[in-house]
Amino acid sequence: MSTSKYQTGRHFLQIPGPSNVPDRVLRAIDQPTIDHRGPVFIEMAERLFDGLAKVFKCSGPVLVYPGSGSGGWEASLVNVLSAGDRVLMFETGHFSNVWKEIAVKLGLDVDYVPGDWRHGVDPGIVEQNLGADTEKKIKAVGVVHNETSTGCTSDISLIRAAMDNADHPALLLVDAISSLGSTDYQHDKWRVDVTIGGSQKGLMLPPGLAFNAVSEKARKASKNAKLARSYWDWEHVIGANKSGSFPYTPATNLLYGLDVALDMLFEEGLENVFTRHARLAETTRRAVDTWGLENQCLDPKEYSDSLTTVLMPEGFNADELRNQILENFDMSLGMGLGQIKGKVFRIGHLGWFNELMLTGTLCGVEMGLELAGVPFNKGGAQAAMDFMVSENKPSKNRVLETKGAVS
Repeated sequence: MSTSKYQTGRHFLQIPGPSNVPDRVLRAIDQPTIDHRGPVFIEMAERLFDGLAKVFKCSGPVLVYPGSGSGGWEASLVNVLSAGDRVLMFETGHFSNVWKEIAVKLGLDVDYVPGDWRHGVDPGIVEQNLGADTEKKIKAVGVVHNETSTGCTSDISLIRAAMDNADHPALLLVDAISSLGSTDYQHDKWRVDVTIGGSQKGLMLPPGLAFNAVSEKARKASKNAKLARSYWDWEHVIGANKSGSFPYTPATNLLYGLDVALDMLFEEGLENVFTRHARLAETTRRAVDTWGLENQCLDPKEYSDSLTTVLMPEGFNADELRNQILENFDMSLGMGLGQIKGKVFRIGHLGWFNELMLTGTLCGVEMGLELAGVPFNKGGAQAAMDFMVSENKPSKNRVLETKGAVS
């Protein structure tokens, strides 16, 4: 017999992905499956390709695979590189480590720049490493835009500028899995060669779709790349996509959901979506600051709009706190991963999310801190509510002038 409490009401899923799936998307996924080679599906697929290009802000193709973000990582590597190629990557947290391990298993020679898990990628170090590569042996630079384990966001525009300053021809590969649809992302403007995305975060879908947005430079590189690829082969997919089809059986019902999710993003307006995420992220940080707890990310310019990773006081275990909150208030918070397991908890504030949902989340955290006996200052949820009220007053200039500023 289960000893868990019987819970009523809706479960609060506040991990930083998979995020909450809107009811409209769930209803769309619930439709009967249709022929994925028939005219109705083809019409939808063509609409999806156009919509995804708007979200990635790219003119090149966006490939959709049935798979996870890890599949998107592998696709990005096998299409442009050969065994033994040098790749420059940066340690920003757990997920940069996983991407690096995939590269190593594929037989790539990875120059892995160590990090402290509290900062994003330093553009100066990018320029320094590429400048030292006088023989231009580095074939690609791999960067996680928004590190989901730490809540640190790297500035891709500055990284691209660093590559230009070094006058280096390496490809730029970017993991945007937990930033896409939550934070402004500009594939073409930043001259990214491959952007990796996933369905389960800002795009408001269940897990199951992986994306590669691809530049013309990357497609040219793929013609000479020698790593084995079949399922992940871009050109195979791009050829089929031209007629609105796929070279494999697509995840039809997830694509129904994607069609509706894209509609929702465009109905709100992408810039409004980004502003909403920035506002809710700042609200969360004000609560954390009032509690007297510390943000895992140390640089306010790198604070994530998708999640906030919170350090526990010395001697207190984050997983015990998370368990208390789940047991008593039916809310799931993100766990610490890798070297910060048990030391942090993560509050997801991305996707289908609003002020009242955030209020409930922060109240649950505050009650959990008290139940778990964690030393903190009360009033974080109230500070958040005060800020949300001030941001919604008609006379208020609601533009957040300084990301991470605390009143």
